[in-house]
Amino acid sequence: MKTICRFCLLLILLLWALPVRAEIEISAPGQQEIPLALVPFLALDGTANANLIAEFNQVLENDLVFSGLFRLIDRRAFLADAGRPGLLSIDVDFAEWRLLGAEMLIKGGYRVVGEQLVIEARLFDVRARRLLDGRRYVGRVQDARRMAHTFADQVLKVLTGDVGPFTTRIAFVSDATGRKELYLMDVDGHNPIRMTNHRSIVLNPDFSADGRRILFTSYRDGNTNLYVKDIYSGRELRVSSRKGLNVGGRFSPVDDRIALTLSKDGDPEIYLLDSSGKIRQRLTRHWGIDIDPSWAPDGRSLAFVSNRRGNPHIFVLEPGDKARRLTLEGKYNATPAWSPKGDRIAFTRKQDGRFDIYTIRPDGSDERRLTFGPGNKEHPRWSPDGRYLVYSSDASGRKEILLMRADGTGTWNITPKTGNCNHPAWSPRY
Repeated sequence: MKTICRFCLLLILLLWALPVRAEIEISAPGQQEIPLALVPFLALDGTANANLIAEFNQVLENDLVFSGLFRLIDRRAFLADAGRPGLLSIDVDFAEWRLLGAEMLIKGGYRVVGEQLVIEARLFDVRARRLLDGRRYVGRVQDARRMAHTFADQVLKVLTGDVGPFTTRIAFVSDATGRKELYLMDVDGHNPIRMTNHRSIVLNPDFSADGRRILFTSYRDGNTNLYVKDIYSGRELRVSSRKGLNVGGRFSPVDDRIALTLSKDGDPEIYLLDSSGKIRQRLTRHWGIDIDPSWAPDGRSLAFVSNRRGNPHIFVLEPGDKARRLTLEGKYNATPAWSPKGDRIAFTRKQDGRFDIYTIRPDGSDERRLTFGPGNKEHPRWSPDGRYLVYSSDASGRKEILLMRADGTGTWNITPKTGNCNHPAWSPRY
């Protein structure tokens, strides 16, 4: 737990932060790829550390490539300016980079003094010959990866207006210990940390709106009970242990309400609890199974799964307790996840014997299939900026965690080395 706490204390930011927006603006992956020259960061003074800066450079490159917003200029074509740190616009030979076709340029340097690491990172607009953004990160040597993720997030903010998702976390379930336990890891799959020791079956994690707590269901006491765990203190509470199902718990994005499925009266229905576990409202009253609630970003509507029409389909419960059917195709639709932008709902559909991931607009239009090929692709959840999805797949024969862009491109396997992993959930920004 100390490792997670240190993440919150790690950086002193903000030097050269300029309120300048790029002339090229993009809002989603795939719309436009900006030619970007990403120059390996150079030692400024002090002690050089080739392995450390190689890791920093690789993490930054991985994040920017996965973003889908850039086309990287081949480093083998770099000219003399790549060998100079160039922290100011007057130090950069923009003509060289224009010759290579670059429109954006990232340069920087680092300094190691004992256990302290200082990173100087700069983003330049090559065409306008100006500095778009500059950051100075100060931390420990072991914080290099975090610093790289932080600058990648900043680059996306400068060019799109929204901070990237690379400093957030992924919660997931793994059987690495022989039992299904809850874990937390970085977005790129590094630094996995086990969060529970229930020695049973843990399912369906979900983050609170502030990112400090995780809901999950556990069979530890012989029943499917709902728990909440504080990430930083490690404190764990049982929120709901009513007879039967206490599953699919989802924190409201605007307050501490919890939507979940209870079967205490025999029929699985969706309820609202307060943070103490007290029932505030019963939301569904219909024959059949109502399960897997997912909040709209305004906290007013819920998507959920119901077999009230015979087969499992996605429904939307709107203010006034009016449920309308969202999916009209397929015979088995499940696990809806509402985008934080509010514009689309991701879900899975079983067809030809396997599950694939789809998205659809909240009004039921513009359904799109995102995944293809062998294996089951399940449990989609959105990044906090709504540009990416995390999901589980067994296509390799092992259950793994993957990321993809919202249009289904750019798959990135982030699975830790051991165990079968599934039920991912993407944290909000901390």
